[in-house]
Amino acid sequence: MKRQLHPGAKWQFRINGYFGAFILAIFLSWMVVPMSSVILRLSGTSIGVIFTAVLIGGIGFVAFVIIVSEVYARMAYNRWFYEFTDEQLRIERGIIWKRYSNIPYERVQNVDITRGIIARMLGFSTVMIQTAGFSYTPKGGVHSEGYIPAVPIAEAEHIREFVMKKITKKGRGQGL
Repeated sequence: MKRQLHPGAKWQFRINGYFGAFILAIFLSWMVVPMSSVILRLSGTSIGVIFTAVLIGGIGFVAFVIIVSEVYARMAYNRWFYEFTDEQLRIERGIIWKRYSNIPYERVQNVDITRGIIARMLGFSTVMIQTAGFSYTPKGGVHSEGYIPAVPIAEAEHIREFVMKKITKKGRGQGL
């Protein structure tokens, strides 16, 4: 049965959107400030008019970021599923480009549970199921292959126990 993330994951997705917008705003400000000073010199426009235009543009940008981050958070939440079968963990995620991951239990080496400050406030955990390799995502950096970002705390503990039992039953005593 496919399971969905903890509802608090929406906040995590929103904050990621705000952080991305903050980086974009810094980049755009490096372009807007020099351009506005050039326009001010060439056109003879008063500083008050330029200031008003930049202020209105900034307010518009903040409103745009809030709307886009909210849409992104809801879409990302509604399209992130995970499922534990008898043989593997299946993860399905993505808004535009869907990504499907299958992680057989025999490749699993460890299960970590982390709780950042937002997760503690909202009552969820991040489960990282580690395999011999790792998964690199250009947007999010290095994550374990079985990365589940928001699971209720009790369920995270249950997942760890379940997977650890699976990997200890699967012939770990092979030796060298």
